[in-house]
Amino acid sequence: MKILIALTAMFFAFNSFSKMITKEVRYKMGDTYYKSQLVFSDKVPTNAPLVLMVPNWRGMTEGSLTKAKKVAANKYIVMLADVYGENVRPKNNDEAKVAATKMRSDVPLLRKATNKAIDILKEEGKKLKANQENIAAIGFCFGGGAVLESARSGKNLKAVVSFHGNLNTPDPKDAKNIKASVLVLNGAIDPAVPKEQIADFEKEMNEAKVDWQFVNFSGAVHSFTNPEANRKGRSEYHPVAAKRSFIMMNNFFDEVFN
Repeated sequence: MKILIALTAMFFAFNSFSKMITKEVRYKMGDTYYKSQLVFSDKVPTNAPLVLMVPNWRGMTEGSLTKAKKVAANKYIVMLADVYGENVRPKNNDEAKVAATKMRSDVPLLRKATNKAIDILKEEGKKLKANQENIAAIGFCFGGGAVLESARSGKNLKAVVSFHGNLNTPDPKDAKNIKASVLVLNGAIDPAVPKEQIADFEKEMNEAKVDWQFVNFSGAVHSFTNPEANRKGRSEYHPVAAKRSFIMMNNFFDEVFN
């Protein structure tokens, strides 16, 4: 918790000359209501890119909102996406595991919920005069897998970034639908992403001729961008890998968004 407080303090000190605006966005898909959070700076330029952010398995937490603000800075309009539904707010890891497992076991629903959030982000972006062509989706852990599935569904995205996310998918042939450039940021010793999964992902991307990059961070395991992760050797914050990963994401966006 102390690390999270320090990270938050440094972030707001860095952005002391701008005000971060947060707007709750409620919408419906089928019979389920969702409640996402739109985040942007009052200094964000006209024609700014749009970035959907799917959080880790804990969903819509204060920590995820803080991370969304860090991603937005003064450059992007970010929507922290609720893909569970507004009545599902895990209070601990056990509840998060149940919620995430349910979604991962129904990939069509996961894709649909993620893609719906992208459509809502575009609608909100129009009101802010954002660039409707420069759209990215990023995700962390469970969210990393979610945005990769959105790309595999053929969603019209410029860029997709997965931070320590799962790489496996029910049908690797769906990669032929990917329109986005893909950046995967992975912990080199992450026990949740075995070498076999990485090899299968590389084969999947190559066979589909996707524009993709894969980066392994030495010494990093799962959840390396999460200041609250403290399960040694399994799910653990790695400040160096975290810092480098966000720099790589921004450089990637600069290239793809031109």
